[in-house]
Amino acid sequence: MENTKCLIIGSGPAGYTAGIYASRANLSPILIEGITPGGQLTITNEVENFPGYPEGKAGPEIMDDLRRQALRMGTDIRQGLVVTADFSARPFHCKTDNGNEIVAETVIVATGATARWLGLESETEYRGFGVSACATCDGFFFRGKTVAVIGGGDTALEDALYLSTLCKKVYLVHRRDQLRASQAMQKKVFATENIEIVWNSVPAEIVGEKQDFMKHVTGIKLRNTQNDNIIQLQVDGVFVAIGHTPVTELFKGQLTLDEQGYIVTKAGSTHTSVDGVFAAGDVQDTKYRQAITAAASGCMAAIDAERFLKGE
Repeated sequence: MENTKCLIIGSGPAGYTAGIYASRANLSPILIEGITPGGQLTITNEVENFPGYPEGKAGPEIMDDLRRQALRMGTDIRQGLVVTADFSARPFHCKTDNGNEIVAETVIVATGATARWLGLESETEYRGFGVSACATCDGFFFRGKTVAVIGGGDTALEDALYLSTLCKKVYLVHRRDQLRASQAMQKKVFATENIEIVWNSVPAEIVGEKQDFMKHVTGIKLRNTQNDNIIQLQVDGVFVAIGHTPVTELFKGQLTLDEQGYIVTKAGSTHTSVDGVFAAGDVQDTKYRQAITAAASGCMAAIDAERFLKGE
């Protein structure tokens, strides 16, 4: 058993930034990286919208830079998982998968959210090579090209509208004959000339070309849900927009979650429903889900934790 003023659960932009700020505040934080050290950005080949990298940089390299900065500030970064967390009373007791128990005066939850994928083998093969779950992150690379967006909710329509300002053509592929999105969003999509809706269709295969170590998407095969007919669209990219799943299973029954499972934080802060527990990054962000906003909330969480301890 060991004690710390601040335990950070999760890594990525939120966790590492929280570590930087908590270290500078002399909280001597322990950070447990989780199942995907570095978070979702580690599966992004090139990032051009993270400040400080004017020429762009690979996602794993950016995360490595943040990690090394947190280490330099004094963050005790450890590989592994937190498998139990007891927030019923302070100090909080958490156990890791190696059997270690950490007693923490404050906890910052930065476990993130994972994109929901289609489950196709070809989708996995071309992920990061034309298949993406973030139009805002990767749409820039498809300027003047043709892409497909998979989904029928508000997120899918928002992605289609965003991509329509960059791309020559956007196919919106939906498995039913009507959209689930709000009427306001639907009206905008129907009024956008370069968006074409492909009804009653689901992806059957992502098609692409490979040469040496490089590969790229060239099309998508769709199966009609009514007659099982297969058609193929020529596209340069596929954006999967069927939702995200916050990594909050560990905190159910302890922290207030919304109906989608995201941690609810108090307005203008990272405070959760339990005093001394804070949430940062995609685990509490249902709107922006960007690396830079995750990093910003990691900073906020560390400052909130520092002020919470000072106020006792």
